[in-house]
Amino acid sequence: MLDVLEKTDVILRLQEDLRRALEKAPEDRRWVMVIDLRKCVGCTSCTIACIAENKLPPGVVYRPVMAEEVGTYPHVTMKFLPKPCMQCDNPPCTPVCPVNATYKNEEGVVVIDYDQCIGCRACMAACPYASRTFDFGLTYTQATPDGFDFVLGQSNAGDYERIANVEYGENRARKGNTSPIGNVRKCHFCLHRIKDGMLPACTTTCIGRATYFGDAN
Repeated sequence: MLDVLEKTDVILRLQEDLRRALEKAPEDRRWVMVIDLRKCVGCTSCTIACIAENKLPPGVVYRPVMAEEVGTYPHVTMKFLPKPCMQCDNPPCTPVCPVNATYKNEEGVVVIDYDQCIGCRACMAACPYASRTFDFGLTYTQATPDGFDFVLGQSNAGDYERIANVEYGENRARKGNTSPIGNVRKCHFCLHRIKDGMLPACTTTCIGRATYFGDAN
């Protein structure tokens, strides 16, 4: 049995653990993420997967990867540090919100109510990890000249950027000044995926299998 477990991809094991956790009541679960820095190769596939999954605009990043060069030439090496929201046990970002738009839910995840958020950014200032960013409503294609199509599909790229995202199980198109435009945004462990029995996007795309996700209870 041990040999079988050792040969099974860790993602499959995490998926099975997730299935079992979802059989419990929400209040009996506590979602956690662990990152093995020894396995992180700095490929940023987790960053890209997160941006694609959550339709993140310029300047909004839930899963940045920090890089540091250590040692003295010629004996140098690189160290990498993925830096999503730490989902603090006692988050300093939540009590400073003047409208109680951000809070820790029953499953242990710090979330944001986009309809309640007024965009004051007090929570951003309070976060010791700089894990929150503000959505100014930018798009990657807004500076693209009209009438040009140097790259296949370029003329339709703007339509893709405005496709509704499904964060928190909602359906929000990027139109006008409607939420989440004008809101603070952050990592939420892909709660919309978890609800449907899928692991967070960053976990499934990590080529080094450095990211582990599951129920701490």
